[in-house]
Amino acid sequence: MADALFNPCVVVPVYNHEGAIGAVTARLLAHGLHCVLVDDGSTAACARVLDGIAAAEPRRVTLVRLAVNGGKGAAVMAGIARATQLGYSHVLQIDADGQHDTNDVPRFLELGRARPGAVICGCPVYDASVPKARLYGRYATHVWVWINTLSFDIRDSMCGFRVYPVAAINALAARRQLGRRMNFDTDVLVRLYWRGVDIVNLPTRVRYPEDGVSHFLVWRDNVLISGMHTALFFGMLPRIPLLLARKWRRR
Repeated sequence: MADALFNPCVVVPVYNHEGAIGAVTARLLAHGLHCVLVDDGSTAACARVLDGIAAAEPRRVTLVRLAVNGGKGAAVMAGIARATQLGYSHVLQIDADGQHDTNDVPRFLELGRARPGAVICGCPVYDASVPKARLYGRYATHVWVWINTLSFDIRDSMCGFRVYPVAAINALAARRQLGRRMNFDTDVLVRLYWRGVDIVNLPTRVRYPEDGVSHFLVWRDNVLISGMHTALFFGMLPRIPLLLARKWRRR
């Protein structure tokens, strides 16, 4: 599974997903990966489930516990920090709610090994379970991402199933504060792209379980996402020559 350039683990941000995280973790462990579970200030019920998972698999599961809920971005970065301490070169980040197809983990890892400097980014293939409001609402972000990168290189910036090169994301985080909540996934992807990191889009099936748990807060998270798009737009403007040059070099 590991070599000098590609030594991956999994990071799973968890916030009150006690009903799904056990099965998700079991499916990930079946692929032979070490799992870093980040308890993002969950309730006592979820914390107990996570304690049980970590106790049952002490060599294959690392539990990181945040005292208060900081948001998805904060949890992912805490997991990446622990992965860095443990010596992993890459992180496969996947959401805890069970909507992603863990059967695709080998495909993500294969591409990550072939392209160790790139982000392998899931591009959702939805079934009939997807709420139409969410499906159509994503296109506003897609359009802004295409504007802010002057490209279609990022097909979907909101999918929570991707492989990050640890060195690249740590270098970015050392220079600026990234989005800490639901604005993280898009913010980090656009900013990595600006730094010259290639994005490889990988289609992957996504389903919405009937008992799935969503922590998207419409008012707060839409305000954060709108502010992120505004900041990215004004950050894109001075980068226009570099972004255009990148397009021309590929021709």
